[in-house]
Amino acid sequence: MLSIFKLNSIKIPHKKHTADSHSQRMPIPKSVTIPMSMHIGAPAVPAVNVGDEVKVGQLIANAGGAVSSPIYSGVSGKVKKIDEMLLSNGSKSPAIVIECDMKQETVEFIPPVVETFEDFIKAASLSGVVGLGGAGFPLHIKLGIKDMSKLDYVIINCAECEGYITSDTRTMLEKTDEFMDGIALIQRFYPNKKVIIGIEDNKKQCIDKLKPLCKAQNVEIKVLPSVYPTGGEKVLVYNITGRMIPEGKLPLDVGAIVINCTTLTCLQNYIRNGIPLYEKTVTVDGSAVNEPKNVIVPIGTMVSDVIEFCGGYKEEPKKILYGGTMMGISVPNDSVPILKNTNAILAFGKKEATLPKTTECINCGRCVQHCPMKLMPTMINIAYEHKDTQKLAKHKVNICMECGCCSFVCPANRPLVQTNKLAKALLRQQAVKK
Repeated sequence: MLSIFKLNSIKIPHKKHTADSHSQRMPIPKSVTIPMSMHIGAPAVPAVNVGDEVKVGQLIANAGGAVSSPIYSGVSGKVKKIDEMLLSNGSKSPAIVIECDMKQETVEFIPPVVETFEDFIKAASLSGVVGLGGAGFPLHIKLGIKDMSKLDYVIINCAECEGYITSDTRTMLEKTDEFMDGIALIQRFYPNKKVIIGIEDNKKQCIDKLKPLCKAQNVEIKVLPSVYPTGGEKVLVYNITGRMIPEGKLPLDVGAIVINCTTLTCLQNYIRNGIPLYEKTVTVDGSAVNEPKNVIVPIGTMVSDVIEFCGGYKEEPKKILYGGTMMGISVPNDSVPILKNTNAILAFGKKEATLPKTTECINCGRCVQHCPMKLMPTMINIAYEHKDTQKLAKHKVNICMECGCCSFVCPANRPLVQTNKLAKALLRQQAVKK
């Protein structure tokens, strides 16, 4: 099915300074702090006690429900404490603090027996892998399709459209064989489905390396323009299939599932080698960082330790982000841990972090012209100011991807995407009351 119209997009500064930076493994920190909420769904439940000795790859927390994910240790050492911590989104979560012994003793890694589709989904559930492109949705839920007749496409998201972030790029270049083997697993357990890689045209090195392998494996590469937000799930599905995901629906409702390339590679590592997710490759960049690079770190490592490995700060950071400059989450300081879905840490100095002055809306319409979902942020803003939930629903605020295009193009520097987030939260609160 061909697209009948083009989704709106914007050009952002890509600033992929670390695209050619081979991932480096940092020294083991003195301790790690591992939250039980690093995914969408129920928090994991600690499976260790204070004083327990743990090894690398050991299960330290069980999934807390059907929509949840287990957690494994990326270090060896002793459980120092299990306490509540404040997360960057303002919620609280239990967290396991492990004092590292620097020995990095590992458990025996035993690959699971994966012969049937049920085995495959069970392995995904036990792997600890969640959506590593930012969402953190438990992978086994996404993959556990009950009616295969509803599925036409499996889309591998290699777009990496956010500025600065290059950790997916390094996965494609450094773990090419593992990535392609992950695709082979998809082809095996989702037979007769079209597997398509979606990748931006600014990743020529990745495209050149993958093309012959994809041809041999009957995988299509769809090269997309390097505009933002190409990697957004709704945008990617539309640009590849021509199918628009309706409000309140998922990609599967239009016959597709989307899997991030690093997510798939981590699943492959568990199925082939029995190694669960316990470490991450993270892009470290920004004007305040001395030595931007891609770093392999145990999950739970403090951002301050990662920054120190990157040469420390060249100036005092005034803004630190989990993720990219468009959809990243601001954190109060660097005393926060690397999470499962942390793909970048960006630290900016005063010049880049200072917000421009907000002025009145001039009704220029740029936010409408550039919204990928064809929303009207100005009207949503007015409805939210009046707490008019009927109009918020009418203006379809719930299909907002929170990509930030509206705020980026606004000449009045209005915080439109933040207003959209608050408006969506208001509708959720109303739904709970009902």
